[in-house]
Parts: sequence; structure tokens; C-alpha cells
Amino acid sequence: MTPLWRRTGIYYGWVVVATLAWTETISWGVVYYAFSVFLRPMQAELGWSQVALTGAFSLALLLSGIAAIPVGRVLDTHGPRLLMTFGSCAAALLVLAWAAVGNLAAFYLIWAGIGVTMGAVLYEPAFVVVTAWFVRHRGQALSFVTFVAGFASTIFIPLTDWLVRTQGWRSALITLACILALGTIPLHALVLRRRPQDLGLLPDGGAIGISEAPSIMQSERSVSLRTALRGATFWWLTTAFTLTNLAAIAVSVHLIPYLLDQGYDASFAATVTGLIGAMKFPGRLVFAPLDARLPGRVVTALLFSLQAIALVVLVLAPSSAGVVLFVMLFGTAYGATTLARPAMLAECYGSAEYGSISSILALFLAGARALAPVGAGGLYVVFGSYKPVLWVMAVISAGAVGAIALVEGRE
Repeated sequence: MTPLWRRTGIYYGWVVVATLAWTETISWGVVYYAFSVFLRPMQAELGWSQVALTGAFSLALLLSGIAAIPVGRVLDTHGPRLLMTFGSCAAALLVLAWAAVGNLAAFYLIWAGIGVTMGAVLYEPAFVVVTAWFVRHRGQALSFVTFVAGFASTIFIPLTDWLVRTQGWRSALITLACILALGTIPLHALVLRRRPQDLGLLPDGGAIGISEAPSIMQSERSVSLRTALRGATFWWLTTAFTLTNLAAIAVSVHLIPYLLDQGYDASFAATVTGLIGAMKFPGRLVFAPLDARLPGRVVTALLFSLQAIALVVLVLAPSSAGVVLFVMLFGTAYGATTLARPAMLAECYGSAEYGSISSILALFLAGARALAPVGAGGLYVVFGSYKPVLWVMAVISAGAVGAIALVEGRE
């Protein structure tokens, strides 16, 4: 029987993209965003401090970056199907184990495991898959996945809160584990494929004949991990994205305390901080047309510059309007930067060993995520004020622009 996608003429890569948009939304919602909702009920029942609870989450984020290296190798060698299916199975089982936890050490072990599954099911492997299936329409495909998955917090934080209130936190976790299992495992197992050539297709669409396949495979760009690591381009890219992420995360974590220090009330501070997430959507929408018209280095440099400008606005425009303008600029840059990274890596190195190359950069980004909150906190203690900290973050963002300017393009 002819598959539906062949009968309708839909390129199978878009089926893969739609699948990932759905499964990424559920995966992010359950293993990442839902965590914050469980802090208070777990504290109330188990008596653990917030520091102890959030420490497990920080451990998971760090391990997700470390796990990216073997995950990248597996993706390049065997494709996403088994890896992401197994990762979803493991994540669902670990969430079930979380529902039964009563010991802090066991809680940390569970979240260490969830951290590894994050590396196997969140954006890093999804970007590898999209990169393999698209070239000309890569920006649009990446934008679609991240735009849809961007609603994960909007959906799952209220849903989790409702489940906790109506079922209790342990039963809520069982329900979330079922949603995760049913919503991701079958789709990962049945839909995902390694590359379009396995189905006799070209990237972006169109069929290939048997006689054409060898020449197409030979013409595909293939930069090895070893070659990439030996070139200056990779290290300038790594420096640029690490710097901009370090500044962005530090500001995101400390924005509410800064606004409170400036005399704004708590509701205003919480509202505008939440709006940063909403502004990621227009950033992701504008990325695809920009990426189609301008070189990746130019687009990325513009985004990094926009982040630096936003921080300058925040410091020099001490008014509600200035804060809102900051949120608009910063959120737009933050949202689009998520897409600029896979697009730049694919542009420079192709898709053959993209997973392995991306995993090294992901490790540095994990380090930035871990360092940024405490580093900015330390600077606040040194300076005694948040404004000098924000100036440092603006300089770091400008440094990212300089680093991306030194990227030479394709290796």
C-alpha cells in the first residue's frame, strides 16, 4: 500500500518536521517546564529545601550537555529513530520513578537520568534531524519546530498546575509520564528516519533514481568532526554562541531582582520577564526569511548586536517604556539565536557529521548555562549593584559579535 505522504505529494521531511514539533512540545513541557510547578508541593511533603530541589535540576542541565557528545555520534552513525524512541521511553519511566521518590539521593539519581534523556530528546537531536532533511528550506523547517515547541511552557505549566491541584503531585507526575509516553514514543518509532536518501528522496523534496543516488551522495558536503575541530571557524563559532548565551541566561535569571532594585513593583517585574518568552515567537518568525536572503554570519551578527543594544537600552532608559523596549529587542534576539546556531553549523559543515560537531558546541553551552546565574550573582556582590553587571553582559554580547565576524564561512 502506498503511504499517504506519497499519494498526496507531501515531502516526507515535512512529516518529520511536524512530528518533531509535536514531540518537542510534549518533551519540553514534561521534562523541563513542569519542574517548577512541583517545587512547593514537594517541599511541603518531603521537607527538602528549594536549593536541594533545584540542585537536581541544575545537575540534569549539566548532564544534558555532556550527553550531547555520545548522542551526536549515535545520530551521525545510526540516525534518530532508535535513539529518540529509547530516550522517550527512558524519560517516561524516570518521571514515573520521580512520582514514587522519597529519598533525596534517589531524587538526584532520577534527575541525572532525566538529564541524559534531555540530551536524547530535546532540541539538539531534533536539529540534527531537520538538518539532514533540509537545505534550502532549513530555516523554515527549524522555525516551525521551535515556534510550535515554544508553546510548551504556555501549555504544560498551567496543565501541570491543574493536575497537581486536582490529583496531588505524585498522581500528576504519573499522568504526565503517560502523556509523554503516548505522545512521543509511537511517533519517534514510526515516523523518524535518518535521511531522505533512505526513502529515495532528495533534501527539500523530489525523488532520485537509482543511477543518481551515488552522485548525489558524493556531492553532499561532508566535513568531519576532526577537520572541524582543527579549524579556527569552529572555535570562533563556539566562542560567539557561548558568550551570547552566557549573557542572555545571566540577564534572564537576574532581571526580576534588577527591576525590583530599580523600584518597580513585583507584578510589573514578573510580567515583563514573562514577556521575554512571548517575544521569542516573532524572533523565530523573522529568522526564516532573513536566513533565506542573507549569509548566516550576517544574520547571526545582527541578532547578537540586537541583544547588546537591548542591554544598553535597559541600562540607559530607566523607565517602564525602556524596559518594554528592552524586552522586545532582547526576546526577539534570544528566540532567533536558537535557530541561528544550527543554521550556522550546517552552513559551515554540512549534515554528514553535524550531530558530532554540534555536540561539542552544546557542551560549552551547557557550561555557560551552569556558570551564568552564579557568575552574574558573584559580580553583583563585587559591584554592589546590577547596573555594572548589565554593562558587563552588554560587553560580552558585543564580544560575541566580534567573534562571529571572524568566522570564515565553510571549512
